[in-house]
Amino acid sequence: MRTSPTILHLDMDAFFASVEQASKPSLRGKAVVVGGLGPRGVVATASYEARVFGVHSAMPMGQARRLAPNAAYLVPRFELYRSISEQVMGLLRELSPLVEPLSLDEAFVDLEAGGSARDAESARLAGTKLRTDIRAVTGLTGSVGLAASKMLAKIASEEAKPDGLVLIPPGTERAMLEPMTVRTLPGVGPATGDHLRRAGITTVGELAEAGEDELVRLLGRAHGHALHAMALARDERPVVAERETKSVSVEDTYDVDIHDRVRVGVEVERLADRCVRRLRGSGLSGRTIVLKVRRYDFSTLTRSETLRGPTDDTSVVREAAARLLDSVDTTGGVRLLGVGVSGLADYTQEDLFAQAAGGRDEVPAAEPEPEPAAEPRTAPAERRWPSGHDVRHARHGHGWVQGSGLGRVTVRFETPYSETGRVRTFPVDDPDLTPADPLPLVPPAPRRPGGAGAGRQPSSLPLPASLPKSRSGSGGGAATSSP
Repeated sequence: MRTSPTILHLDMDAFFASVEQASKPSLRGKAVVVGGLGPRGVVATASYEARVFGVHSAMPMGQARRLAPNAAYLVPRFELYRSISEQVMGLLRELSPLVEPLSLDEAFVDLEAGGSARDAESARLAGTKLRTDIRAVTGLTGSVGLAASKMLAKIASEEAKPDGLVLIPPGTERAMLEPMTVRTLPGVGPATGDHLRRAGITTVGELAEAGEDELVRLLGRAHGHALHAMALARDERPVVAERETKSVSVEDTYDVDIHDRVRVGVEVERLADRCVRRLRGSGLSGRTIVLKVRRYDFSTLTRSETLRGPTDDTSVVREAAARLLDSVDTTGGVRLLGVGVSGLADYTQEDLFAQAAGGRDEVPAAEPEPEPAAEPRTAPAERRWPSGHDVRHARHGHGWVQGSGLGRVTVRFETPYSETGRVRTFPVDDPDLTPADPLPLVPPAPRRPGGAGAGRQPSSLPLPASLPKSRSGSGGGAATSSP
């Protein structure tokens, strides 16, 4: 393990919910919950204001509504989240070529590899500048952990939340970890935590004192050995710049079980189309088609078929998925369907057209993807006006959907840079109301006279009242800083 705290872990604060608050002035400082809004939806992210009521990620949406009935419940806008994530990851890559993204809102950075830091002082400066740059470019806040290993850097960023920075000086790691609960360590979930508690082990210090042999006896060789090493603050894992994508998949959970076999087939075809679009968007192809079916009784079946070579052709994936569906009994109903492609490559095997057609020799290269056939199904979905999504009215301008139902849609007209906007209600088929693209969270920087760019400008968006964090320090020598 290195001797300087030059591994950085960034975790954006309540990312999806913070994006929604930044783009909607009326929601700043209020409870916001982002996720699937149907009866079987789950919480993707809850703002810090919503967490006060006990709402958290992965919670069933129905439970969240009971805990926080007055929160704003919004449908995710993943394209917007991805675009903002790309901005953040770009800032990280300015610090080092070794950036390991873990998700849209989380990543490790090896500052030493990029020459951005060589000791505690320079690491702190790099982390502080990163937080400032993220705020200037996106209007959002992120928490930064700095340590000599990935495990400790992630723990430090958790301690820094929200909107803070924690640096763990080398040599203080054991003292910092000892009083922490065993659930702090990665890989210790509720089941392992309960098992250790029954053995009288509740803190990381007790875990280290138990010894490797006892942990192996309790948890098995692999898990026991790994946990003992982590309890001693040992973590030699490097920051890996590129993680190989192993598969591309899409899935949908349905509010009501699907019993009609024909509709199940239509849904599988639609999922295959979406999967191929995502595959092509990543510049990939794949050999193995996977179908996932979760039935009415929560039993989950997967079926797969491996082709002769990689493909990114819609008809090939559609037909393979349909063949896999033929082998699945959907009697009783289906609550979830998914289609995926694995065995990825960056090239395609052209003669797979023949395989899909059962011996057809060739398919005209110019044959378009059958998008028009899917259009009648997707057009009505746009008129459902998902809560939180952007719209534009010919007379009132840009706004977002507060809710819809009974043939009406309610819109609040405001932008990321405006004051709290007014609310108006329209018929769902109002021709003057159309879906719109999200606006940037930070207004474009004004140009200086002569056309020169003004550079990054700090965002004027206020932080939610509960976000700023100030601490003088924590046990074990962990150093903290906040704005």
